[in-house]
Amino acid sequence: MNEHYKKSQGLHLNYAVISDFIAEGSKVLDLGCGSGDLLYLLKEKKNAQGRGVEIDNDNVIQCIEKGLSVFQGDIDEGLKEYQDQSYDYVILNQTLQCTHKPDYVIQEMLRVGKKIVISFPNFAYWKVRNDLFFGGRMPKSKILPFEWYNTPNIHLVTIKDFREFCEKREITILKEVLTTRAEVKTSIFHKLFANLLTEEVIFVISNKVQCL
Repeated sequence: MNEHYKKSQGLHLNYAVISDFIAEGSKVLDLGCGSGDLLYLLKEKKNAQGRGVEIDNDNVIQCIEKGLSVFQGDIDEGLKEYQDQSYDYVILNQTLQCTHKPDYVIQEMLRVGKKIVISFPNFAYWKVRNDLFFGGRMPKSKILPFEWYNTPNIHLVTIKDFREFCEKREITILKEVLTTRAEVKTSIFHKLFANLLTEEVIFVISNKVQCL
């Protein structure tokens, strides 16, 4: 594992990766921010001007207790309250697969943010395939701990699916970080077979127009 991420003790690995993406003093909107741990980290480490959007009332309360600015709302309804390109980064961490309208959510994120950070579990990971093929059941793991009947994951997505989605909509992939729960994977072999060997992926994307 990269030594830099080994030193990120007490943090989720993807928190450390995402934190590296964010420039000092950036304006950040964290969608589905949960209890606000990532947003709090960015505020403390990157002096980010952060705001969260969260639907769960208990999580909203926890965000407020951390001194965070948070709006209770459903991201599937869009981001009408936010002006075009009003944030440096819009983050959707481990929430894309739980949205009802992921294409609309991403479209709104690209409208509001100059750069977009999206992470999700890769449903083409070899252990997921193995559970389905040999076990004949919906897979369960630390990253996918739910039963089929109570899972919040309603739009299952793979790395190939997301790359194709971006290509069709002329969205630029600026960065792509492949991980397991334990480490960032950077080998040529892992990159060649990313869709098979990656448990979780983190993308940074933007509209192509912005990159010209």
